[in-house]
Amino acid sequence: SQSTNQPMATQAEWLETFSKLQQLSNELGVGDCFNYNRGREIHTAFTLGLTVSDTLSGADAYDECGGCELKSTIGSLKATYNGISVQSNWDEQVKYIINDKIGKYHNHYIVRYDGAEIAEAYRLSSDDVLMILLPKIERQFNSPRGKDPRIGVTITSKEIKTYGELVYESN
Repeated sequence: SQSTNQPMATQAEWLETFSKLQQLSNELGVGDCFNYNRGREIHTAFTLGLTVSDTLSGADAYDECGGCELKSTIGSLKATYNGISVQSNWDEQVKYIINDKIGKYHNHYIVRYDGAEIAEAYRLSSDDVLMILLPKIERQFNSPRGKDPRIGVTITSKEIKTYGELVYESN
């Protein structure tokens, strides 16, 4: 029957599309679209008119100000910065956050997805991101940590809407 064949046809189409996406990513020079959240980074950059980074380390994309950080979420609007390495003291931690991690990207784009489409996207300056996150990072830096000593902090929806600029909204 038709319903018996449809899942196999759908699976075959999915497999073909999977292969095609990697082929297109290779042709565009944007790297492995299936690595971590790379597919959404590529989608976000194309949708917002940014240039996709050709590497998986460093800037996620580039805008008129240079390298930028892309954060995406589903469900509620928020941005999570996980896996922040812990330095030997607070002064070194601040220097690392500003120069090597969060502050080195002038713009941070925070995107909420609804399925395969962007529902809304906000741009925050690194100054605002640092103003929001440094107190949260300091609290974690000074607190005992478990097996994974790295720091993880979140910018809330309210903070994003207060300090960010809405740059994209689906119709």
